[in-house]
Amino acid sequence: MKRKTGEKTGDKMPFKNSAVIRYSFILSLTLFLSGALLLSFPAPAGAVPPSVTADAAVLMDARTGQIFYDKNGLQRREPASLTKIMTAIIALEYGRLNDVVTVSRNAAAVGMGSVLDLRAGEKITLENLLKAALIMSANDSTVAIAEHVAGSEEDFIRMMNAKAPVLGALHTRFANTNGYHDPRHYTCARDLAVITRYALQNPLFNRMVRTRETTISFCDSKRKETISNTNRLLREGSCPGIDGVKTGSTPRAGNCLIASATRGDRQLIAVVLHSANRYRDAVTLLDYGFNEVERVTLGAEGEEVARLPVSNGLAGTVPVVIATPVEVDLARDQLSRVRREVRMVPSLTAPVKAGEKVGEITFRLKDEELGRSALVTARDVPKKGLFARWRKGTRANTPNGREIIRE
Repeated sequence: MKRKTGEKTGDKMPFKNSAVIRYSFILSLTLFLSGALLLSFPAPAGAVPPSVTADAAVLMDARTGQIFYDKNGLQRREPASLTKIMTAIIALEYGRLNDVVTVSRNAAAVGMGSVLDLRAGEKITLENLLKAALIMSANDSTVAIAEHVAGSEEDFIRMMNAKAPVLGALHTRFANTNGYHDPRHYTCARDLAVITRYALQNPLFNRMVRTRETTISFCDSKRKETISNTNRLLREGSCPGIDGVKTGSTPRAGNCLIASATRGDRQLIAVVLHSANRYRDAVTLLDYGFNEVERVTLGAEGEEVARLPVSNGLAGTVPVVIATPVEVDLARDQLSRVRREVRMVPSLTAPVKAGEKVGEITFRLKDEELGRSALVTARDVPKKGLFARWRKGTRANTPNGREIIRE
């Protein structure tokens, strides 16, 4: 086994609050009243987003897919060896791990970057090739994987490109299986987080990307190779809860890293691309997520949102309240950027029943929907009786709206 330049590992290591709500209504004279209600939380002391050196970075909740940090998340970037996460997804879903792969001359000819030094005619299981690709980032192993699973590298790449949009990675295109530079090979930090989140749901992928060191054996030969993970955070155990996933480096892509960590019942995925210090950046994002993200109630059950006018009722208005609570995980500095949008009918006619749906409230962070709930009436408003309507009409026909009493 030989390791060439291409995978660098020498980077330096490194409330819930009461809400003040301001409503600003934008009225639309349609069948519905459309209101943009601006929700403003006072920023807690010390609640500031983290600073990272990466040109693009994202922090995602592995369970929900929610984004807690985004720096140029949709900016087109080269993924380098982070490509191999998608290579592994296709291999795990369409290949059989115990298959014996015969190394082709084409796969053996790959010599740039990190390689397992495969030799034409050698036999090795698909599982060991995947370990080499994910743990030591072997570029030759991905070609052998592709040829075995799809018949050719070109067909395998087509499978990768077909899978990306299915997962929601809409800004990604692959031109090879290992991450070599190609103008047609690109992605973005958000897409890589989406792809990684999907991959981490596979127990076999999970097991491989958290492996620090292992030995690979070849079939029908005595050749064995001990390989170590390129992820320094995993090897050194310097980040609490670290459990994956992949490094990547090329001159154009720069130093890249996707790191995952689990603390308690929360797993986070940090993506850093073209970073001056990928390990410190990843730790900064992970610590930020675990320390600053908390459960927040954006809309409490029964919270009054507005009052709707009611015609022909014993009361002139009825309170409109949130039907079910809306609770989400948010970083403290995100609270001040949450916006809530309300759509509801412009008025009601009595009788009105408590719990009658009259609209909907939606909570957003930028363009991302955080949650929504129905808006309902808080109480009954009975219809006026005949006497009340006659009395109102009589008053309307007297001076100053007052009744004249004659003796």
